[in-house]
Amino acid sequence: MLHQTKWMVALWLASACTGVPDVVQLKDDAAVAGKILKEKPDQVVVDLGYTVLVVPRSQIVRISPGGSLVEGVPAPTEKPTAISLQPSSGAPVAKPVVGRSAETSEIFREGDGTGPDRSVRELVSLLGEAVVQVRTPSGLGSGFIINEAGYLITNFHVIESETQISVEVYHQNDGQLDRTNYKQIRIVAMNKFADLALLKIEDRNAPKFASVPLGDSDQLGVGERVFAVGSPLGLERTVTEGIVSTKTRPMQGELYLQTTTQINPGNSGGPLFNLHGQVVGVTNMKITFGEGLGFAIPVDSVKYFLNHRDAFAYDTDNPSNPFRYLEPPSRITKRLTQP
Repeated sequence: MLHQTKWMVALWLASACTGVPDVVQLKDDAAVAGKILKEKPDQVVVDLGYTVLVVPRSQIVRISPGGSLVEGVPAPTEKPTAISLQPSSGAPVAKPVVGRSAETSEIFREGDGTGPDRSVRELVSLLGEAVVQVRTPSGLGSGFIINEAGYLITNFHVIESETQISVEVYHQNDGQLDRTNYKQIRIVAMNKFADLALLKIEDRNAPKFASVPLGDSDQLGVGERVFAVGSPLGLERTVTEGIVSTKTRPMQGELYLQTTTQINPGNSGGPLFNLHGQVVGVTNMKITFGEGLGFAIPVDSVKYFLNHRDAFAYDTDNPSNPFRYLEPPSRITKRLTQP
């Protein structure tokens, strides 16, 4: 879901204020914040603002209603949260400040955006190792690694309906690039509507991976130079350059970055960089009957997806998982009766 709107209101959360979200602390140091609608013996229903999430009790460590003290557990430290007012509905939706609140994750890092711009040639040399090729039996796309443990971002449509996924990484060794194909890929989370997927490389003896920092699409300016790295039509490590044409192009009910950077099939899921070497978007589509009309998902939507990845977890135990798996049919045994 995209949270770029016409205005943003910064609010300080305090336990004495009204509208303070309830915090549901989950296992694996994850958490969700929203309004608890109902508590049942086996599950808790939480309103996140844009959807209602049903959380199993087995996944809950503790619940802090309105930031209060529950079962002797201190309330979360007061931190600022950004509230974006959706023009379509006018309903406020809480959006955590990255790296600051209980809902945020350490799965990615952010660039500071300071310092002079660098040349595309220099940045490609520094960042190219973290751009990967995502292959499936029906096609291929691009992606980029966001931390050394092997977590990577690509488009949902790149892996949609696929169960066999491989990732090609180009490791730098003594100034040379060695192609390595990893086949043990786990789908961590996916959001069909935002066209985003989080994967993880889990091959045995996999090294620490080079990664890229995420930027801030709100700080991006129209006319600013950007470049993409990907595998258009299977031509791996292809670099294209352009500018940001607009930051708020509506397409199919969402807002996208529009860029003159050339985007073609195979670029899907790859990074769009600014000249600070930060990812500012995820390339995902183009207008086929025009030139220089490419589109990318703003990086703020990517960070929101990562911070709330538990809500989009690809897990059969997750009640919010969009996929349902039926039990295999049981074998019917016929009893023979004696006449």
